[in-house]
Amino acid sequence: MSLSADAEKIIETGVAALSDKKAENIRIIDISEISVIADALVIASGNNKKQIQAMSDEADDRLAGNGYEHYCIEGYDNANWVLIGYNDVIFHLFDKESREFYDLERLYRDGKLIEA
Repeated sequence: MSLSADAEKIIETGVAALSDKKAENIRIIDISEISVIADALVIASGNNKKQIQAMSDEADDRLAGNGYEHYCIEGYDNANWVLIGYNDVIFHLFDKESREFYDLERLYRDGKLIEA
């Protein structure tokens, strides 16, 4: 199974927004063959609460501008782990400690890493 054109556009737009807000260690994992929750995960780190919120805001604004509304957003106020869902793509924005603790890359190691 491959990613849909919508999923690819969501990833492309979201990753560009995260990059513009200086997100670190951006990883894209195709989980379409191993999970029913989504087709892809985008995982990125920020250095502090304000940066993580700015990353979230920028991705959400750009995606909304392209017609993609999120169906959920969790963790924005604390901003140690912000989860935003768009169609079949889930964005996980972490502070460094939370990313290391939850280690989603290890949890989804059977997925396919996609080059950003």
